[in-house]
Amino acid sequence: MARRVVDDEPGEEIVARAKKKERPARRGPFSRIATFIKEVVAELKKVVTPTRKELVNYTAVVLAFVVVMIGIVYLCDWVFGMVVVWAFGGGSS
Repeated sequence: MARRVVDDEPGEEIVARAKKKERPARRGPFSRIATFIKEVVAELKKVVTPTRKELVNYTAVVLAFVVVMIGIVYLCDWVFGMVVVWAFGGGSS
């Protein structure tokens, strides 16, 4: 299987095409705000809301993960506590 080697520097054609493109004139602040809002609305239209079944499934997965992590942290805390009591003594004076 042959591997294609990619140079770190862009090719001359790419640089020439980029230089040919003219940048649009700088727009006013209200025009930029309007463009921003239009882009936000366009992105929000792409959002897909999960179904009830998916939402319940995702919630169960998150809760199970949190319970597992709580158990791991509890066990680590208990083990380190036992090690500290063993190393420094736990008797009261």
